[in-house]
Amino acid sequence: MANSFDKFIEEVNKISIELSEKQLEQFRIYYEMLVEKNKVMNLTGITEWDEVLEKHFLDSISLIRAVDLNQELSVMDMGTGAGFPGIPLKIAFPNLKVTLADSLNKRVLFLQEVIDALKLEGIEAIHGRAEDLARDKKYREQYDLSVSRAVANLSTLSEYCLPFVKIGGQFISYKSGEIEKEVASSKSAVFLLGGKVKDIVKFELGESGRSFIVIDKVKGTPKTYPRKAGTPSKKPL
Repeated sequence: MANSFDKFIEEVNKISIELSEKQLEQFRIYYEMLVEKNKVMNLTGITEWDEVLEKHFLDSISLIRAVDLNQELSVMDMGTGAGFPGIPLKIAFPNLKVTLADSLNKRVLFLQEVIDALKLEGIEAIHGRAEDLARDKKYREQYDLSVSRAVANLSTLSEYCLPFVKIGGQFISYKSGEIEKEVASSKSAVFLLGGKVKDIVKFELGESGRSFIVIDKVKGTPKTYPRKAGTPSKKPL
């Protein structure tokens, strides 16, 4: 039996997303490339069709619960890994202008293969660490939105991601489990970096509880941040 999109379509319709046949085909090709590349390179521990659709694709585009994505926005996906959430967001919302950033060049080369195969425009994959890219004028405070599904505490993620956000924009972190204490303990770091926690958007994804931490960029990030490579994760603010 061929892999079916039925349940996926049902779930995306619940969050007011309609996908064309072309977009569904792009998701299918992406899945096939991901599973094939995963045989020779560690991209994901999740490879079953239904699980990838739910835990990677649906989770990524669920960002619509926290921000209106049906507009032209520039998006920095920091620590994108295998392309989540940036590539699913670009497929579902072609109007987004997306930058995928990762510190491992092998992953960036794979992402470029995916971009080419899906014929996506208005999306780039760049190689670099957040600490270095955030000091480049080309990227610093240039984005409406910075997103990350990377696993790190919110203070560290904020130091990685907030420097890319222009004043008036937002950093949104994908999180799972209980996050209230983590959010509370990160508030001083977020403030120091020019941000302010605006909202926590909770939702169910299959059996799992998921959250978006929405942080508004209210003032410029001091030039001293992010600190040199490795410091944000070793010594969170």
